[in-house]
Amino acid sequence: MTHPTHAGLPSHGIRRMTGRDPEEHHRVSSPLELFFDLTFAIAFGVAGNQAAHLLGEGHVSGAVLGFGFAVFAIVWAWINFTWFASAFDTDDWVFRVLTMVQMLGVLVLAVGLTPLFHSLDEGHSLANGTMIIGYIIMRVAMVAQWLRAASQCEPALRRTCLTYAVGIAVTQAGWVVFYLLHAHGLSAVIGWLVMLGLEGAVPYAAERRAGAPTPWHPHHIAERYGLLAIIALGECLIGTIATLSAALEHGWTLDVALVGLAGTGLAFGLWWLYFLLPSGEALEADRDKGFRFGYLHIVVFGAIAAIGAGLHVAATVLSGESHLSTLGAVLAVAVPVGVYTVSLAGLFQVLVGLNRSVVGTKTLEVAILVVAVVLASAGASLPVCLLVVMAGPIAGVVTAELGRDRMVRRELAPSP
Repeated sequence: MTHPTHAGLPSHGIRRMTGRDPEEHHRVSSPLELFFDLTFAIAFGVAGNQAAHLLGEGHVSGAVLGFGFAVFAIVWAWINFTWFASAFDTDDWVFRVLTMVQMLGVLVLAVGLTPLFHSLDEGHSLANGTMIIGYIIMRVAMVAQWLRAASQCEPALRRTCLTYAVGIAVTQAGWVVFYLLHAHGLSAVIGWLVMLGLEGAVPYAAERRAGAPTPWHPHHIAERYGLLAIIALGECLIGTIATLSAALEHGWTLDVALVGLAGTGLAFGLWWLYFLLPSGEALEADRDKGFRFGYLHIVVFGAIAAIGAGLHVAATVLSGESHLSTLGAVLAVAVPVGVYTVSLAGLFQVLVGLNRSVVGTKTLEVAILVVAVVLASAGASLPVCLLVVMAGPIAGVVTAELGRDRMVRRELAPSP
């Protein structure tokens, strides 16, 4: 989507922001989108570290609430940009500068995660002021993008774009009011849930009620979600390094080898399972699956990032710096792996439907995770338990690969 010049170099002069072709061949993520994603890698890292710190101190409720709030804020900001860019990316200098502003907002959001976790841990009113400032920065740019699209796109898309612009502005004003109320405890949780509902309603109202749906590209969207999954999986590898470092305090032992194998094998198994999903093909066959696909990924990304935080917790337990037991450390890893497993089953249901084979595979994965927890409660060592946790996704990969191709071909085949 760049302009060639006489020298064959790309030009980034202003272009008319019309909808892109949803059937464009060879559509891939742009360098700008990949650069944009790096800010979310930072945000995931901050959220994971804060959650691991609280879990290591035994403050489970603060860790879970803070991580849930943080993950939604991070992933929702990414979703807002990603679907817009899939439909209207011009890659001109205006689009690039506004994207840079959004990147700044994400970094400010990341800075605000630490006080958010502290406020939840100490029972004070929700300290989300810095996060809201980050969102304001992002959304000023995002509203500008939608207004630009509304002024330049095809008439059928104009109402859709304006609905997005107004909806985003109104919900952001709602977050500001929520902050000024200084809610805490149950009232903060209720207010947060109400705001989440409003956030989710904006895309539905724009795409389904206002006007023509935006021309997002199914394979481009599938690739973008896959790339963010890989970024989140990076947190698992960072957690593995932390766990390895803790195990190495006692020198090179069998436990060190088990920890290294468990962490790396777990991340690799999670990656393999995710990319068994025929996301691009299924979205191309039925674009109405886009909402469920996009929203369910909030849970998927959160689970992956939480696994990385759990591995950080395991590192503190191995080094003796945590108040948690081996059982607590195993739960910190096994529970998000279980959530990931179930959410992938949900994605499979959305994309191609479940059958007995998939249900059986996911049941086996969860059963192995339960075995790991039972072993931890019976006194097994943490490295051994982590190895069993790793066996869950690996078993899922092996069993899914055996019957996957036949099922996917059948589900995606055109009707006679």
